[in-house]
Amino acid sequence: MSDGIAMIAARHEGTLPWHLGMRWMRAERGLVEGGFTIGQRHLAGNGFLHAATVIALVDSACGYGCMLSLPEGAESFTTIELKSNFLGTAREGDVTCVATMAHGGRTTQVWDAVARSEASGKTLALFRCTQMVLWPR
Repeated sequence: MSDGIAMIAARHEGTLPWHLGMRWMRAERGLVEGGFTIGQRHLAGNGFLHAATVIALVDSACGYGCMLSLPEGAESFTTIELKSNFLGTAREGDVTCVATMAHGGRTTQVWDAVARSEASGKTLALFRCTQMVLWPR
């Protein structure tokens, strides 16, 4: 198990991503890959994948990536902006995500993520967020 995956595992249990059955395959500075298998808990009332489930995946991947990529001496981070474009949906199968750091500064990080349906190969969402780096007071 990589150090990044171990860090996620130590923080994951009991959180929203854990309740949604998300799993993490790769986690290192500047990159996180994860996903989940669609079940009833991931769907909206119309029977399609709930947009909030996709956001939970991509935002969690970016958040874990930010934790792994904080500048030395930084304490934590908080999300200050996020945006998503939904391009498709799914009803079954696996949804995967690749999150990459687009900017890693002293005061902010910008992360991009792509969510895909493994069954169809189609992109479900494009996501970008900005994280504010928190320093000890």
